[in-house]
Amino acid sequence: MPTGVREQLGQALFRRVAGPGGPATRARIHHTPGPRWFGPDRPIRTVHGDASMFIGGLTALLLQSLHPLAMAAVAGHSGFRGDPWGRLQRTSTFLAVTTYGTAADAQEAVDHVRGIHRRIRGTTAEGVPYHAADPHLLGWVHAAETDSFLRAHERYGARPLDAAGYDAYVADTARVAEALGAVDPPRSRSELAERLTAYRPELRATPEARSAARFLLFRPPLPLPVRPFYGGLAANAVNLLPPWARGMLRLPRVPVVEDLAVHPTGRALTRTIRWAMAPARET
Repeated sequence: MPTGVREQLGQALFRRVAGPGGPATRARIHHTPGPRWFGPDRPIRTVHGDASMFIGGLTALLLQSLHPLAMAAVAGHSGFRGDPWGRLQRTSTFLAVTTYGTAADAQEAVDHVRGIHRRIRGTTAEGVPYHAADPHLLGWVHAAETDSFLRAHERYGARPLDAAGYDAYVADTARVAEALGAVDPPRSRSELAERLTAYRPELRATPEARSAARFLLFRPPLPLPVRPFYGGLAANAVNLLPPWARGMLRLPRVPVVEDLAVHPTGRALTRTIRWAMAPARET
């Protein structure tokens, strides 16, 4: 493709995930001097800087929705239907600041989120109380997110890590989870798997969770010409879900179609995103 097409596509993708202030925010994150939580060689930088995050992020939202208290908090307070791109942009900025920004900026971002969490509380439709600052609930959100990002990178990342690298990635993310208020987050892939298993008895697909899945997968607020592109990402996000999670959300597996069409499409889409958003080479 011509360079102009690449730049236009890259800029459109970046605006979508980072918002209109994205370029200024990116410059501040990467160019402000000072110590960081994570050095340049840390696995969290490799995973969070890869195009596989486009798929992993969708997987994480679907998986996180299976905890009734987490889903009630999102449905009641996040405004994800009215402003889904704003929510995406705030989440992507938080990930970027805590992963790449100065330690001071990372702590400020964490403090801001913790302040929001303290104010979010309510009850589910069944009358069960929830509070977004609950360490147990934060632990679920963190574990689901970390597992989704890890498995997306393992399958679609430009340079997948070895076993030790993914263990180190889980340990890196624990640093952020603890800062947000989670207690004893997992620090290896095996601990992460054990933690997800421990949450299983609490999980179920509420009507809100299934409604959110339909919104994310089938009714995204996007122009018609780009929906096939998004549909490819969404199909791969579903494919990354654990089988039990797909079952809860009533998203059946079609092995032959997924092996012959979905997987190759995911690899092609992430390569395209990676190509479009790569820094321009100086001439």
